This record gives sequence, structure tokens and C-alpha cells, in this order.
Amino acid sequence: MAHLLVVGGGIGGLATALLAARHGHTAELFERDARAPGTALDRDFFGWHRASVPQANQPHVLLGAARGVLREELPDVHAEMLRLGARERHELDWFDVRPPARPGDEDLVMLQARRIVLESALATAVRAEPGVVARYGEPVGGLIAAGDGAADAGIRVTGVTTEAGAYEGDLVVDAGGRRGGSERWLAAIGCRPGIVERHRTGLAYFCRWYRLPGGREEGPRRPWAVTGGSFAGCAVFPADNRLFAVTLFVHTGDATRSALRDPAVFEAAARTFPPGAAWLGLGAEPLSEVLATAGLDNRWSALADERGPVVSGLVPVGDAVTHTNPTLGQGTSLTLWAARRVARTAHRDPGSVRFAAEYHAWAVRTLKPWFDFQVVADGAVGERFATRAARAGTAREVAALFDCALEDPEVMRARARVRHLADPPERAYADPEIRARVARWLAARPGYAPHTAGPSRAEWEELTRR
Repeated sequence: MAHLLVVGGGIGGLATALLAARHGHTAELFERDARAPGTALDRDFFGWHRASVPQANQPHVLLGAARGVLREELPDVHAEMLRLGARERHELDWFDVRPPARPGDEDLVMLQARRIVLESALATAVRAEPGVVARYGEPVGGLIAAGDGAADAGIRVTGVTTEAGAYEGDLVVDAGGRRGGSERWLAAIGCRPGIVERHRTGLAYFCRWYRLPGGREEGPRRPWAVTGGSFAGCAVFPADNRLFAVTLFVHTGDATRSALRDPAVFEAAARTFPPGAAWLGLGAEPLSEVLATAGLDNRWSALADERGPVVSGLVPVGDAVTHTNPTLGQGTSLTLWAARRVARTAHRDPGSVRFAAEYHAWAVRTLKPWFDFQVVADGAVGERFATRAARAGTAREVAALFDCALEDPEVMRARARVRHLADPPERAYADPEIRARVARWLAARPGYAPHTAGPSRAEWEELTRR
């Protein structure tokens, strides 16, 4: 079996090391932060400044794809998340009476929790796993390599270096995220650059955390948790232990966005959207300031070009291979898929060029379509917010599918299968029955205008005026 050196102790690193050990390998995990996630969730979530994980206190969701990996491969981690307060919600529970079950409905369950809950559960399992050594406070500073970039066999990574010394392994896994340093390290050992595809989203996010009042374990089932107008949107993210986050998102060029950092302005603006009004109307206690993030992009990083892999002995997982904007909540699922792939295949000569080529081909086949889907979805939202134009033609039909789903269980099931990464959109939405149902829904509403939830622009500007 193989010995893995895992760079980064976030979700991707913890999951890769743990899954590798469960598949009979051994792993050493290197994390720059000296602190590991614990079980004091609120202390870690609100009080731990994590410079290398700027998204740590933003809302996260675990889609059915991520939940499936946990239930199948790491049932103890899934159980620990539930023990720590995570909650499960089936998409078809939107309806007063759930429609008759079909095969695959078990994949349509969302695991609602803050990121720290998953990290805590993973870290607990790693501490108890004899096949994993976790080196906190020991960041990787470079790579050890053999070979020649000009030779047919290319450059092979054989280990990593830290201030404490050098470590050899059969495979290095880059789970260091977008800013992990691997591009610099690869250049230092003479690798030609990989191919990076980047798409700016043009969206800025503002979120605030709240706790439901005592005695209330769940928020309202309706209205739908995500709504958007022609220039702004609102989403509510239920989490663990009665916590939830309200998020507002606008275009990065919107002059009103800076005002949303003010908690009073933020809350007044959030209440103009149906989900914000419904959840904040319960008397929830605010737990944080307004947390802002912007400048997001969708980024695909391939350690291969037209000549093949640029390096062997190193593969990326998580944000190191694909970083997606959080609007669709795909990141954790894609990360766990990659971690599972590495663990399941690490016995197949992991330092070879063939292994690197097969992993790249798997990523292009399995992860890239969802990256492309995110790019298209974000492009539509960004263009709508930038132009504030009414949606017509195909854009109107796409919006109708989502609104129709709130009334039609069969359309909701198709939408949920895409949302939870069980079916690609080109399969689910091309189904003749689904297309016919949406067409009938639209025909019955000739005046349908999508994206009308929320305030008018004049009302918005009045709310955000200081």
C-alpha cells in the first residue's frame, strides 16, 4: 500500500488522509495552523481567525453527494456530525405531503451544518485513526523531486520539506486550497505550468449569523430559502444547533454594496426578501457582525497540458483543483469525491505518470462538468445583476423551471437531482415529461415575470442610503 503526504488540514486534507487510512494506506498530514478543530463549535467558529481559510465562517451546505460519501465511506463522521447538532432535510419535504418515493430519492437529502461541524467530526476521526499522523503547526515549504522536465518521464515529486526536515512518500496530495503555494513549489522544481481556467463571478456576499429563539428547533419550511430580484438576492442557510445565516448578494459594481456592512442596513434589506423576513421575524438573536466576501471566481487548475501531466507524484484535491463560487454549494461534494478517488486508487503506482494522467482524466470527466455548470449559472446571475434587465426567452424558461418546481413534485425531484449532483442538468432537464410540465406551467401564466422577489430599486437605494 502507499504512504501519502497530505498538504493542508482543511476538509480536503482531513478527508483524504482519513479515507486513505481506511483503505489501508498510511498518511502524514501537514497543516500550517497550530490549532486543530475541536468540539467547542461556537468558540472555534466565531473566535478562531483562520487566515488560510477565509471562507471558514461563511455558510456551507453538504449536498446529497457529500452526504453519500460520508454515509458510505465514513459513517462515524456522519454520525458525529449528527451528534454535534447537524440536521438533515429532504428536498421533497417542501411539500405538505411528500410524493411517492422513487429510486434515488435517498440521494436528495441535505446535511445542514456549519463548516466547523464537519471539520470537527473529521478531526476527531483522524485523531483516533492509527494510520494517520497529523502535523499541526508544520507548514510545507517546498517539494522534493526527481527527474528532468525535459525528459520523457518528466519530474516526479517524491516528498515535501518543512522547517523540521524532509519527508518522503509515495504520493503528495495538494489539499492546500487556492493559495496553498503549489504553483510556486512546482516552478521551483522545474515543472512547466499547468493550465488554469478562471471566471470572475462579479458577485459580492454579505452574511450574518443568528440563533433561533429558545424552544424553536427549526425555522419556517416556506418561503423558499433563496430568492433574487434583478439586482440583488437573499438566501437563508439553516445550520446546526438552531443557527442560521442570512446572506445578501449583489454585483461587485453596485454602489450600494458597502452600506450592507452596517448590521442595521443589512437586516432592513434582508427583511425585504421573503426568506429574510420569515426567518428574521422569528425573533432570532444575532451572533456575528456582517461578514463580507467579494472578488470570488470560479477556478479550474489542471496539472496537465496538451503534452500530458506536468508532474507525477502529486495530485490536487478540493480548491487546489476546482474552486467554485458558493451559490450552488458544490465545493464540499467535489472535494470529497476527489479525496475518495485518491484513497481508492493510491495502490496503483501513485508516483507514476500513468497515475497522474488517469487522475487528471477522472477529474475532467467527473468534476469539470460541475465546474462548467457553476460558471454558466454565475454568468447568468452576474449579467442579470449588472444589467438589471428583465429575463426573456431561454432565461425566462430556465427561471420558470425553478419556480414550477415549488409547485410540481416531479419537477422538484428533477431540480433536486441536479442540485445534489445526482444527475447532470442536460439529463434531468431534457426529460420530455419535465419539459412538458414546465411548458404547461408557463402556458397557464402568460404574464409570468421571473426574479421579482424583493424590493424595487428605488426602495433598495432608500434602504441603503446612509
